[in-house]
Amino acid sequence: MVRRNGVFFTVLFAFVVSMGSIGYTFYQLYQTNRTKHIDNLFTRYSLISQIYNTFLLKQMSLPMLEANLAVYEVYNVNNGEAYQKITHEGILLKEEGKLVSQNLFCETPYSDFVSSHSYVRMLQFHEKIYFWIQSDHHSLLLEDHKVKPYNPSTLKYAYLTITLILLFSFGLIIYKLSPLRRLRRQIARFGEGDMGVRFYAEGEDEIALIANELETAQGKIRSLIESRTLFLRNIMHELKTPIAKGRIVTTMMNDGKQRERLGRIFEKLEELIGEFALIEEISSGSQYLTKKGYRLVDIIDGAIDGAMVEYDWVECSVDASIKVEVDYRLFVTAVKNLIDNGIKYSYEKKMTIFMEKGEIIFANEGVPLTKPLRYYVEPFTKEHPTKDSFGLGLYIVDAILREHGYVLAYERRGLLNCFIFVPLKAKKMNKATHY
Repeated sequence: MVRRNGVFFTVLFAFVVSMGSIGYTFYQLYQTNRTKHIDNLFTRYSLISQIYNTFLLKQMSLPMLEANLAVYEVYNVNNGEAYQKITHEGILLKEEGKLVSQNLFCETPYSDFVSSHSYVRMLQFHEKIYFWIQSDHHSLLLEDHKVKPYNPSTLKYAYLTITLILLFSFGLIIYKLSPLRRLRRQIARFGEGDMGVRFYAEGEDEIALIANELETAQGKIRSLIESRTLFLRNIMHELKTPIAKGRIVTTMMNDGKQRERLGRIFEKLEELIGEFALIEEISSGSQYLTKKGYRLVDIIDGAIDGAMVEYDWVECSVDASIKVEVDYRLFVTAVKNLIDNGIKYSYEKKMTIFMEKGEIIFANEGVPLTKPLRYYVEPFTKEHPTKDSFGLGLYIVDAILREHGYVLAYERRGLLNCFIFVPLKAKKMNKATHY
């Protein structure tokens, strides 16, 4: 699946990486800005610290302290319940200093001792900033009305905007690439022989240009195939007329030997034209297969009749319940050609057909092949030029098998030449009960 959708997954991977990178960048930016904002807020403590230290040194009254703080919009939290709630549930933003018990015998001046031995925490509670100051003498919770907690709304809007832009870009890319899937399906149909498929696409982007070029190329290919088909059919039609006349003239000849010789020549010419017609149908893609389930023994019987050989010459060891899903006419032709070759090139003019692991095997005793099988499936090639054939038998067999999802194979087993129909899918053959 990944291979078939490689472009889509590449774009998706790029989108995920981009979103992850942007998310990480904004998170780091958020942390940096928040830290700077907290540090800036904490600078307020220097002012509060001066007022608080003056309060301790001069031993001022608490109302005087509150009045001095109110000038800077800092207010003391006197409510005990609120004090407990804020100090226990507030979010700690920053803390500084340390709290120790006063040493009565300490030689440090009292002013220095007070300033260095106070402990402050900056808290956030319900979108408000508090300074919780503790010392050996007092504990104050101060609410600062002048400052606000860090608000990352600007970063959120920026992140949301960039995310929406990326999502829109990703959707646009997928939309622009979606015609590729349709184009791939159309090319697959065209490769299977469907000449009626259309590639035309509206637009001026690269995919549309490729589709329209394919449409043009398909038109040219269709014209070439039609011209080729018409040319071959005209030739075969024109050849049948003189052959028919020749056979009529042959019957009027007095010399029996010459009449029989010419008769065989005209029969072979008709056979050659028939083979040409079959090759033209298969290779041009004009032959639409009508596959159905047929018993293999019935196909073999039809092939024996078509080869016009005696039933005693072909030993069939095939289970009568085995069926194959094939086009009857074409598959019978393939089996007929192998039966014809098997008997023609065997020592005793006999052959055997049997099944083995889902493969159909045609075996005969004869001279082993001296060249690879691919040499013999080429048209007009044969082992013995003097033999009475045109060298098209195995070529036709190979072409028909490929149309049915089989391949032709060859093995030498002792004295036997074995030509094998190997199904590309093991489930091509089933027992009759499966149908």
